[in-house]
Amino acid sequence: MAIRANHVVLLGSAYLCAAALLCSGATYVAAAEGGSVRPVVVENFPVASGVRLAGDSRQTRFILDLDRTIDVRAFLLADPYRVVIDTPQIAFHLPPNAGGDGRGLIKAFRYGLVMPGGSRIVFDLAGPAKIEKTYVLDAANGQPPRLVVELEAVDRAAFAVSLAASRRPELRPGLDSSSNVADAAGATSPAAVPQQDARPTVVIDAGHGGIDNGTQASTGEAEKNLVLDFALALRDRIDKDGRYRVVMTRTDDTFIPLADRVRVARDNNAALFVSIHADALPRREGDAQGATIYTLSDKASDAEAERLAESENKADAIGGVNLTEEPTDVADILIDLVQRETRTFSNRFARLLMNEMKATARMHKHPLKSAGFRVLKAPDVPSVLVELGYVSNKADLHQLTSESWRTRTVGSVAKAVEVFLAKRVVSAAPAN
Repeated sequence: MAIRANHVVLLGSAYLCAAALLCSGATYVAAAEGGSVRPVVVENFPVASGVRLAGDSRQTRFILDLDRTIDVRAFLLADPYRVVIDTPQIAFHLPPNAGGDGRGLIKAFRYGLVMPGGSRIVFDLAGPAKIEKTYVLDAANGQPPRLVVELEAVDRAAFAVSLAASRRPELRPGLDSSSNVADAAGATSPAAVPQQDARPTVVIDAGHGGIDNGTQASTGEAEKNLVLDFALALRDRIDKDGRYRVVMTRTDDTFIPLADRVRVARDNNAALFVSIHADALPRREGDAQGATIYTLSDKASDAEAERLAESENKADAIGGVNLTEEPTDVADILIDLVQRETRTFSNRFARLLMNEMKATARMHKHPLKSAGFRVLKAPDVPSVLVELGYVSNKADLHQLTSESWRTRTVGSVAKAVEVFLAKRVVSAAPAN
């Protein structure tokens, strides 16, 4: 088994967090219920009220209207070409379709929370470009403060020079081994759990979050919100039983890189990792419905599983993560994928979960599938990814937004967790 990493990687620079907290006046306290640490935020964040693009394929300007000045940092990423703008946490009060249509050098852009205290804007570029200027204008002549980013088209060679100049070592600062990326995500803090707690740990991963919306229904519901509601309800249900410790990868609308979700499971010596998602099919691909349970496999079980894995694995690109600089323990994870015992336990839990869920939820016609999901690649933690349904299907969407359906289905998932872990605890107990 590979040696586990002793550090945790955290996106965003530390000074940005400090600046954001000072600007926002936010207060973070530990919630008593469920033993988790959740942020209680005093809403005083800078507000973005308008956005626009100007220019052409040679020079393009991005303008964001704010209610106060802020500190910003900008950098480039390659393959694909992107510009990433890191800011203190911003309340984005922009039109729902903002960013969908580009102009000039910017094909499209996304924005959202990447960590408590920090927001991010990501430009998808039409080609290589350099960041000519990034600045924030004070309010003047009746106009609000504005964040302005000016881009200029360059060739590939010039882009490489700009890319090297914009690299920031603080993007991936090493933290003390006692820290945990879950803390930054608003998840359960290991420090909040007594060290003598020997209960098996369940890590619940609410997919997507922050800048990454996941799939979206035609009526506007975002996957990241639907699955977070389900994951929090599942946490509360398992906590109520009291036999197992629960750790969340996120408890709020925060972006968490895929590798960090895996690391939360490994750092907490998890006995089980459950990732919660919802799927969608493009109209041209017809209609599909029902819940599906995925386990890890080098080869996808079918074309739909392969499509979904490819889509989910792009989450880091959406968040502006530099995929060319994976932490060293990822290589160890890839090597450890040959561990058959972990896959055996994952498959066993998947079958158990399917049998429990089919009593409360509509299941896909092929409910058990496998593919190369990066979030399932903890080599020593049994892991499954649950697609609760399709937001592109009206009947599934109705269920996903139904509190009564969620309560029943959460109960069936919790039952499967309890039965699976009870068998493992018994089998691991010493003989009398």
